[in-house]
Order: sequence, then C-alpha cells, then structure tokens
Amino acid sequence: MISRAKKRKHQDGMMLLEGLIAILIFSLGIIALVGMQATAVKQVSDAKYRTDASLLANQLIGMMWVGDRTPATLKTNFDTGGDASGLTDWLATVRSTLPGITDDDNQPTVNVTSIGGDSDGTVTITLYWLAPSDAGTQEPHKYTTVAQIK
Repeated sequence: MISRAKKRKHQDGMMLLEGLIAILIFSLGIIALVGMQATAVKQVSDAKYRTDASLLANQLIGMMWVGDRTPATLKTNFDTGGDASGLTDWLATVRSTLPGITDDDNQPTVNVTSIGGDSDGTVTITLYWLAPSDAGTQEPHKYTTVAQIK
C-alpha cells in the first residue's frame, strides 16, 4: 500500500496545472466574446450604410415624383448620361453621406430606361460605397433600386 506522503508527492503541482487550464479556457472565452463584439460592430455599420443608401435612393425618387414626370424630362433632369441638372444637390448629399465616394470611383448612377427611343419612366438608381474598414480589400458595396415614375 502506498503511504500518504507518496500519494501527496504524486499530486504535487496538479492544483497549479488545473488553475492554468482554467485560465486558458477563460481566456479563450474572452477572446471569442471580443471577436463577436467586433463582428457585431462591423455588421451594424454595414447596415447603417445600406439604410443610408436606401434613404438616398428613395429621396431621389421622391424628387422625381414631385417634378415633371414626363419621361423626356426625367431623362434630361436625372439621367447620369445627360445634363442631369436635377442631380447636383443629391449627388453632393450622397458624397457626404456614404463613405468611399471620390470623383473617379464609386459614383452613383441613375438610368432612365429608353425603349425604342421612348422612355417608359423606369428609373434604375445604383449607389456604391466603400466602408473605411473595407478600403483596398474588396469591391465596393452596391445598392440598386428600380422604380417606374408615371
């Protein structure tokens, strides 16, 4: 039979080892919580930019609705391929609201559709943005909406 002193000798350091393992498990849990928090913050900011893009697109559609809604006027005032005099203030608002828009990159587009030379009043608005955390790492985010103005 093993004496008490020998039993105690075999267990020397076990309490320290158990403590170190508990600290390791606790640390991994804390690191996982910090990672989840970082992901949550990124998702919230992405959702904010998507919401802002939706609001801006709806704002432009509202401007189209209150003005002259004839297809030719819509194309003249709002299509990015033409004069687009109705877009000036809206484009400034887009640039100040969504990040990552420069004079050369990520410009919003507004397309008033023409079918056989006549516009049917279908408007496609596409907004692009690049979040500060995404700079240089991926393609810009994109929000597209289609409305028919009659």
